[in-house]
Amino acid sequence: MSASRTPSPSPSSSLSPSPSSSASSPLLLVHGFWHGSWCWSEVVVHAAAAGRAAVAVDMAGHGLRARRPRWFTRHPYDPEAVVTEVSPVADIGLDDAAELLTSQIERIGGGRPLTVVAHSAAGPVLTRVAQRTPELVAHAVYLAAYMPASEVPVMAYSRTPEAEGDRVAPLLRGKASRTGALRLDFATNDAVYRQGLREAFYGDVDPVLAEAAMGLLTPDSPVGIMLGSTTLTRDGWGSVPRTYVVCANDMALQPALQRRFIAEADAAFPNNPTSVVTLDASHSPFLSMPGEVARVLTSPS
Repeated sequence: MSASRTPSPSPSSSLSPSPSSSASSPLLLVHGFWHGSWCWSEVVVHAAAAGRAAVAVDMAGHGLRARRPRWFTRHPYDPEAVVTEVSPVADIGLDDAAELLTSQIERIGGGRPLTVVAHSAAGPVLTRVAQRTPELVAHAVYLAAYMPASEVPVMAYSRTPEAEGDRVAPLLRGKASRTGALRLDFATNDAVYRQGLREAFYGDVDPVLAEAAMGLLTPDSPVGIMLGSTTLTRDGWGSVPRTYVVCANDMALQPALQRRFIAEADAAFPNNPTSVVTLDASHSPFLSMPGEVARVLTSPS
């Protein structure tokens, strides 16, 4: 993955897969909050066409591992329960998510290190795994993802100037300190609220596809993953090659905050600088431009 390039989102992008990329480490794709492994399906297809093995997995508390709160399926709709019910994933923390991802890497790689791609809130999970077991991560790729500095929990970044304008925070329901989750209300019929969700996550995604994706989202993501922090060392996370893919039109994770992550990492580990790629995309390029995402991931390192 080359540094500091800005690929065009068009199919004619010059970032063509190299024949040698098929010999690179397999790709393991990890989704962000509220999503599941399903969101990578088109990227996997494009990666396979480029000759690169790729597999997507569910993060702890998500996808097939999700546990939905009672209010989400209860009728009639109870707005009070939406903001008060304790989440069934409230017991999941960063350690749990990292242990699951480690086991997935070990099983899929069979002892061989993988290129691990983390989207959004999967970032701190990848960071913890790469710090503890750097030998398992051939390359760490952060796609519009949280890449927290040493000993800094992700939630701390929500109070920084770079996070201003975040479209997701106003959509959260209830207090995470009470529910144990970052909760979105996918059961509501409020058209304004649902439009806000589409704009936050899927601003450049075809509306029909965006609506289909929203139907697959789960309402609760464990706040514990965002509250944990990792002490980073030169021989741990600092030794792993890393690429950050900035999404320039992101409304969920502000581009200014994405660039702050890069600056902090490079200041802490100047001998292992971050390779940077910029996509003219919103928060979910795996849906809006899966071929371009695959090209970035399968291009030569």
